[in-house]
Amino acid sequence: MDQRRLLHEISLIDNEIFSKNGGEPGSPPFWFIMASLYIHIPFCPRKCPYCDFFSTDRHTPADLESYTGLLLRHLELNAADPAWQGPLTSVFFGGGTPSLLTPAQIARILKSAEARFGFVQDIEISLEANPGTVSLPSLTGYRAAGINRLSLGIQSLNPTRLGQLGRIHSPEEALAAIRLARLAGFDNLSCDLMFALPGQSLADLKEELDRLLGYQPEHLSCYGLTVEEGTPYHAQQDSGSLLLPEDTAYAEHFMALHQHLTGAGFNHYEISNYALPGRQCRHNLGYWQRQSSLGIGAGAHSFDAHNWGRRLSVAPDLDRYRHQLEQRVDPAVELEHFDRRGAMAETLYLGLRTGKGVGEAEFSSRFGESVASAFGSSLRQTSGHLHKNRERWQLDLEGWLIFDHLILPFL
Repeated sequence: MDQRRLLHEISLIDNEIFSKNGGEPGSPPFWFIMASLYIHIPFCPRKCPYCDFFSTDRHTPADLESYTGLLLRHLELNAADPAWQGPLTSVFFGGGTPSLLTPAQIARILKSAEARFGFVQDIEISLEANPGTVSLPSLTGYRAAGINRLSLGIQSLNPTRLGQLGRIHSPEEALAAIRLARLAGFDNLSCDLMFALPGQSLADLKEELDRLLGYQPEHLSCYGLTVEEGTPYHAQQDSGSLLLPEDTAYAEHFMALHQHLTGAGFNHYEISNYALPGRQCRHNLGYWQRQSSLGIGAGAHSFDAHNWGRRLSVAPDLDRYRHQLEQRVDPAVELEHFDRRGAMAETLYLGLRTGKGVGEAEFSSRFGESVASAFGSSLRQTSGHLHKNRERWQLDLEGWLIFDHLILPFL
């Protein structure tokens, strides 16, 4: 694993270091506090029927420009907060459809973030992009603005399924976006792909994988279709007009993805994520390792790693977001404040999602207790899917497949 992608990896940090820097045992040292910045762009060309993220398809260019100004105010407010310290190791523009912003708007946001928090020299800066919204000039502009990792929301290379998913691009446009990204200078490219879709066979999935692999992406995020409450797909499922594949079909697709992509040289480093060596997403690794991440924008979430940790969120309401920032009020409110037990549980919940798992020595150093001592009863309920390999607790592939079930006793 590329060390540049893991500058803030949790390592063997003893309690003496914590106490010297003013923390209690288990709290991160001063240099560990700030890791990443997430920027939520809640605008889309069209709302997908499966999506439950905060976004709207009602906007104008003036709305995007105004929202950029609000993000700059939000950054300014948080720069004065001692909870958030730089330099940043990653920035991630998510949404919504961040590629609706112009390169100039992206550049202004990044310039402000760098001025207020600082960037490490090899910072990872990701932008989610809809293939139907990009061109060679826009991609070249994003690259010049500082974006060095592009995440394309391809989802499928089948025209029928793209229509079912409400996507605005065709398979040809998706593949063209990859070619244009390469021409624009992107050498770190991630593609989103959905599997176990209605009507999708294993042969269909493998054909799409082979087409996509022919374009040599460095990273793939592969998600099974889930139906979230409040989405159009939820209403369709309730009415019986949307029928999802059975659990056995989902499992077959999950296993086929693993075999196909690991056979092509990809590391299955998290339940839904695959990367070529050294191309893991640094930003997401930070989430799974409970590193601090500041979220700005309407609907964004933050995690402050001081002490045992706390989570904050900004209401998914553009009018409220504007009003609070105009009043110079931080729009984020605290959702959860962790105690020691909660921090231990979440460390396992997040860490066991990853191929690296949770280190015994690192866990004991942070919490003053071993995994087996803290969660002995829970360990006995994992049906042999959780193993201790070379002093690291890791789930096997079948355990990942039923992760939500296996993790419940730990929570």
